[in-house]
Amino acid sequence: MEASLLSVAWIGASLLFILSLRGLSNPETARNGNLYGALGMCLAVFATLLATEHLAWGAVGAAVIGGVVVGGAMAARVAMTAMPEMVALLHSFVGLAAVLVGVASYLAAGDGAGALLMAEIFVDVFIGAITFTGSVVAFMKLRGSVGGRPLLLPGRHAFNLVMVVACIVLYFVALGGGSAGIGALVAMTAIASVIGAHIVMAIGGADMPVVVSLLNSYSGWTASAAGFMLGNDLLIVTGALVGSSGAILSYIMCKAMNRSIWNVVFGGFGAEQAKPARPREDGQALQVHETNVAQVAAWLRDAKHVVITPGYGMAVARAAGAVREVTNFLMENNRKVSFAIHPVAGRLPGHMNVLLAEANVPYDIVFEMDEINEDLPDVDVVLVIGANDIVNPGAEDDATSPIYGMPVLQVWKSKQVVMLKRSRAAGYAGVDNPLFYLDNTAMLLGDARDSMEKLVVELREPSSVAA
Repeated sequence: MEASLLSVAWIGASLLFILSLRGLSNPETARNGNLYGALGMCLAVFATLLATEHLAWGAVGAAVIGGVVVGGAMAARVAMTAMPEMVALLHSFVGLAAVLVGVASYLAAGDGAGALLMAEIFVDVFIGAITFTGSVVAFMKLRGSVGGRPLLLPGRHAFNLVMVVACIVLYFVALGGGSAGIGALVAMTAIASVIGAHIVMAIGGADMPVVVSLLNSYSGWTASAAGFMLGNDLLIVTGALVGSSGAILSYIMCKAMNRSIWNVVFGGFGAEQAKPARPREDGQALQVHETNVAQVAAWLRDAKHVVITPGYGMAVARAAGAVREVTNFLMENNRKVSFAIHPVAGRLPGHMNVLLAEANVPYDIVFEMDEINEDLPDVDVVLVIGANDIVNPGAEDDATSPIYGMPVLQVWKSKQVVMLKRSRAAGYAGVDNPLFYLDNTAMLLGDARDSMEKLVVELREPSSVAA
């Protein structure tokens, strides 16, 4: 392919990637965003293959077909509850690919690799190895194969610093070429892999949504570094787009938790044991007020404005469809229904938005925390479905709480709160929730999907469900 046509193809692919990111920023345009991204990638791959001389088309074709089959099967089988770990797993593939391409580039250059190319190779492999092992650990944490509590080794920051310095020293060793060069590259890869695993192991489970976003950013910068190494302008641009967008999203999520990126990466949040809620001022024991489906249905029938606050528990219970049915009934009977979404609800950025979109909940009744918090004092009933930390009043009034300062949905200001949970256990952050014990809070214990389905029956046929 002529250079001019290749440049046009790469510019076209870059524009499609930009349109993809723009589309993915809004649930209503997300499908088009995915389409633009797929078209851009097809154009980029096709143009790159045509521009490559002496290409083994059979091997490339087999790899492409195999990747399409495996990727399609994974996407078709994955449940929304497993989407966060799948995203982490896909990030690991990007990191592993960068490591393999970096090593291959070094072997191809041999002793002729100059200081600049060697630096590009080392940066690519360094970031790729961190992304690979960090993503694998994140995958295992999200899957539950590894506990969510952070691993806080003594002197862990100094340990990380020593490993980074060692990687820099190995770069200068590799400049000597020969067996020492490849040995230094392999050693640096191993050390960077330990850094990636150690960094993510030291991050608590409550911060995993931000970690997934950060790993997305790392994968972008890895691709960009590979672009410099290979002299591929499109890879540089695409990687920079992904890296910067992931970094911006991570910043937005950290802001939503009133924390900094450095605090997330190095803070070890989640190490604290859950503390019991503070006792009442009169010294009496705190009591949880349990309720039943019939009572909740009665509250909903009398309500004028109902707010539904979903959390990861709704995803686990696969209750989004039943939630949509309750929403339909209320709207059919002229009740105002709104959904309140916290930026870090679930285990993945936008997790709740995707679930609600799949259940065909109208986009115009879904609101972010900043948009709806001021309306909550005028709300009659708030249904909190599988959420915990994001509605914890201790974040505002308990300076001893690990989540103190984190902006939360102020559901306790409404007239009545109904919390649908399997148990009274603490949330993912391991922090007890004083909301459980407030006089205007009622607990509807049990599987969220089962409870919501019974609620649908009770609303449509009063008194058909036993109290």
